[in-house]
Amino acid sequence: MTKAEILKKEILKQYRSVRQFALEMGIPYSTLVTALERGIEGMAYGTVIKMCDKLSMNPVDFSSLERDTNLGEKLLENRVMQYYIKLNQEGRDNVLGFMEDYVQIDKYKAKGKKNK
Repeated sequence: MTKAEILKKEILKQYRSVRQFALEMGIPYSTLVTALERGIEGMAYGTVIKMCDKLSMNPVDFSSLERDTNLGEKLLENRVMQYYIKLNQEGRDNVLGFMEDYVQIDKYKAKGKKNK
C-alpha cells in the first residue's frame, strides 16, 4: 500500500469524505485528490506534516499515533533517542544521570506532567 493509499484510507475512516477533509485542512479539493491519486511526493512537506498531525499519523512511516500524542513531542522523542543510541555506555550513563538531576530541580520540571 502506498503512502497516498494509506492517507486516503485514514481520511475516509475519520471523515465523511476527502472533500470534507480538504475543507477542514484548507487545502483545495482538487490538489488533495490529485496528490492522493498520483502520490503525495509532490506535495509540500509542511502540508503533509499538517495532514498527518490532523489524522494522528506519524509522517515518517504513516503509522497511527495515539490520539492524545502531540506530533511535535513524538518527533522530539525520536530525535532525543537518535542521539542517545549514538552514545557509548559511559555517555548514556552520564546523560541519564544529568536527566535524573534536572528533574529534581523545579526550574526544569515540565508543567502539567506527572513525575514518575
